[in-house]
Amino acid sequence: MSRRFVAHWLGRVRYAQAHLLQERLLEARIRGAIGDTLLLLEHEPVITFGRGAKESNLLVSRETLASSGVDLHETGRGGDVTYHGPGQLVAYPIFDLRPDRCDVRRYVRDLARVMIALSRRYGLDASFVEGDSKLVGVWVDEGSPSLWQGDPRSEGGARQPAKIGAIGVRISRWVTMHGFAYNVSTNLAGFRLIVPCGITRYGATSLAALGRPVPAVETIARDSLACFEEVFECTATLADPGETAVSLGRASS
Repeated sequence: MSRRFVAHWLGRVRYAQAHLLQERLLEARIRGAIGDTLLLLEHEPVITFGRGAKESNLLVSRETLASSGVDLHETGRGGDVTYHGPGQLVAYPIFDLRPDRCDVRRYVRDLARVMIALSRRYGLDASFVEGDSKLVGVWVDEGSPSLWQGDPRSEGGARQPAKIGAIGVRISRWVTMHGFAYNVSTNLAGFRLIVPCGITRYGATSLAALGRPVPAVETIARDSLACFEEVFECTATLADPGETAVSLGRASS
């Protein structure tokens, strides 16, 4: 089937505001009041807990976070604890997967494939790792960023795996919310506040940390549209700021 979606660049948005907008758009998409919609943005520093998060994976007190200006939110997405901050592209698809893409595992892989395709535009050979729900996301080898050697748990696999993109989703009546976070020039110190996704043996990385070109996050967001089109076999339209203000305001009211 022919799919279309409208993408909106929101700039830097606090997590609570974006989450409320997602919930309203989700309800509107379920009602059929809007079509498929993609939100692209950055967040102010925030730590989010997914449904499977453990308090022990937060390595500082909540009081310390508050005094440091880092927000903390518990969410309905899958997964454990993660960090968002400036320099990170966050993508929230509000997509109806019906009738032909009603497969949660496929959807998660498709989000990974979008980030893999985006990585290749910047000279990185990225991949996802199968077989462990904690390893959901997109990975590169810090020792050889341009060549992924395979599953780091196997002989001859990646020797210095690091996560460049995280995934956490929620699906209601086959309409999606939440999505992925891709590290462009993120301050990686934020990940030291937590055990990211409950993983102690591997770290996080970014385009900047790997010595790749570091365009503005808005530029990366625009580049991601072609990757979404390829993976989801659809056509994307990027709304201008005026259209975004009107359409999102109407949908969320």
